[in-house]
Amino acid sequence: MAITLKNFVIFVTDLAKAKMFYIDLLGLPVAGQSEMVIEFFPGAATTLGVSLALHEDARSLVGRHTGITLKVDNIAMVCETLKNGGAYFVEPLESSPWGKMAVVQDFDGNMIALVDR
Repeated sequence: MAITLKNFVIFVTDLAKAKMFYIDLLGLPVAGQSEMVIEFFPGAATTLGVSLALHEDARSLVGRHTGITLKVDNIAMVCETLKNGGAYFVEPLESSPWGKMAVVQDFDGNMIALVDR
């Protein structure tokens, strides 16, 4: 039996706002989109999905730390774009011995870590 990881899902309340955050501001590449979900990272073995929280269980997962970390090229520019677009940083961009990191919230309050390594 083979088991592989297909995707991670972040639940949101407004897909249009999520599209603005994840595509327009963060710049994630779109793999597919429907009325209820946007999937990112085409061709990757594991994708990231942003889905409308239609059920009570899913709604309870909106606005939390996702535990997801994205490796970002030119992290300073990406953080500036997010900031200018109205995104809130729980932890602003900081340098450490191992690299740069920030934690940003999407427009539903879901937190995602951004790193440069």
